Amino acid sequence: MAFFTRVIRAMEKISPISLAEHSWDNVGKLIEPPYPRHFPSRVLLTIDLTPLVLEEALADKQIGVIIAYHPPIFRPIKRLNLDNAKQAIVLKCVAQGIGVFSPHTASDSCVGGVNDWLAKGLGAGTIKPIAPAQNPPEGLFHFPILFCNNKIQIYDQLGHEEAGTGRMFTLDQPAPLSTIIERVKQHLKLRYVRVATTNKHSSGELISTIGICAGSGSSVLLPATADLYFTGEMSHHDILAALDKNTSVILCEHSNTERGYLSEVLKPKLEQLLKEGKEEKIDVVVSKVDKDPLETV
Repeated sequence: MAFFTRVIRAMEKISPISLAEHSWDNVGKLIEPPYPRHFPSRVLLTIDLTPLVLEEALADKQIGVIIAYHPPIFRPIKRLNLDNAKQAIVLKCVAQGIGVFSPHTASDSCVGGVNDWLAKGLGAGTIKPIAPAQNPPEGLFHFPILFCNNKIQIYDQLGHEEAGTGRMFTLDQPAPLSTIIERVKQHLKLRYVRVATTNKHSSGELISTIGICAGSGSSVLLPATADLYFTGEMSHHDILAALDKNTSVILCEHSNTERGYLSEVLKPKLEQLLKEGKEEKIDVVVSKVDKDPLETV
C-alpha cells in the first residue's frame, strides 16, 4: 500500500472527513504527488504549512506526508507561480514528492479531537457537542483518548457517535473565573491569555458551564448559552455581544488552542495506527518551527 494511502486511512479512523464543515472548509487529500519520495518513513504534523515549515520538511528526506491542520489550499487557485507563497508551497510539494493532507474541522468535531483535548485541561466534568453531528460514522477503534479527568483512558470500543461542532463543558465543581484562567494557561502552556469579564464574575460568581471552540469560535459559541466562552479569537463586537449575554470570554490566540493537540493526542494515535500489522517503523514528528504568528512582547 502506498505510504500516503496508509496515512490517509489512519487519519480517517481518527477524524473521519465526513465530520468536517464541508460547506466552507477544504479538507482531506490536498496535494498528491505523481512521483512520491522513495521509501518515506516519516509524517510531519503542523498547524500551518508555512514556507518555513515546508523548508523543514524538505530538509528531511524521510518525510513523505505533511498533515497540515489548517488547509494550505483554501481558496480556488487560477494559476501556479513561484512568486506567490501559497502556490510555491504546492509546486514544491509536488516537485519533491510530498503529499499533503488536512483534517481541520474534522479534527475539531471528532470524538477525542481538538475540542475534547481543550476540555481536558478544565477539570472534572461532563461534555457534549454544542451542535451534534448528523449521521456520524459508526465504528470501533482502539487508542487512547484524552478527556476531562486529566488522565489518559484506553477505549477499546469507541466510535464517533458523540461527535459534533464545539463542546459544552459542565464542571462537576463550579470554580472562579481566575481558577479557570490558570487551568487554561497551564494546559496550553501559555504565560498570558486575554480575558473579558462580566460584572457577575468580577464579583465572584462561579463558573459552571463553558462553551469551547478551537480557533475562531464566534459562529459556534454565540448561539450557545454558557457562563464562559473559551476559544482562540473573537472580534471586538462579538466579545461585546458575549458580555451582553452575561458570558465571560477567554481568548488564547487562534492556533494556541490547536497546537498542543498535535503532540499530545494526534501523534501517539497516528503512530499506533500506522504500526498495526507492519514491521517497518514509521515516525510521526511535530514541526519545530510552526508557531502562532502573534506573540506577547
